[in-house]
Amino acid sequence: MINCADTGGARRRAPGARVAGVDEAGRGPLAGPVVAAAVILNPRRRIVGLADSKALSPQERERLAPIIRERALAWAVAWADRDEIDALNILGATFLAMRRALLRLPVCPTHVQVDGNQLPPLADLSLACSVEAVVEGDARIPAISAASILAKTHRDAMMEALDPCYPGFSLAAHKGYGTAAHLAALRAREPSPQHRRSFSPVRVALGALPDPQVELPLTGTGMEP
Repeated sequence: MINCADTGGARRRAPGARVAGVDEAGRGPLAGPVVAAAVILNPRRRIVGLADSKALSPQERERLAPIIRERALAWAVAWADRDEIDALNILGATFLAMRRALLRLPVCPTHVQVDGNQLPPLADLSLACSVEAVVEGDARIPAISAASILAKTHRDAMMEALDPCYPGFSLAAHKGYGTAAHLAALRAREPSPQHRRSFSPVRVALGALPDPQVELPLTGTGMEP
């Protein structure tokens, strides 16, 4: 069962410890899913260049992603879709994606490190491991960095695949983030089924709010993909 007590350090140092890093991509966009990844690195197969996915170029992320998948002891990717984001709110949907990623790991971790200052509810998953939140973990903890890269590259690929299904929005270009071009597209046409109705700019586009200058929601880590 998940143990949230302060035993994480002992678990990480134990011989044969399997530490899973968990991170997400896509909290801030106006469209598309939120994606989470969980990665257990293999200490015998070092990966050079791991870093927060936001600090890497798209080319570097694409180079590292297959290396992570090939060298990691275990990895998994999962997501929550637009309907779940609108039903649960973005934080709840992010936690749901993280839970799904952990459950998809083919190897059970002994300790879980989650990027940020909040933990998804995990006590009901009956995983025999401890768990901790790590602020700026995507820049500090290699396993979380690897998870951030897998989550980001997987979500980008999903948005590129969705692009031809919803012409006029250029989802492949901005990946659903609230860029100037994306906001202009929302003013020119009805939001697609992939747009998050719980986010203010989308509600404005649907006519649910009278003020077209409502600011973007304070979620995610930035405006740029």
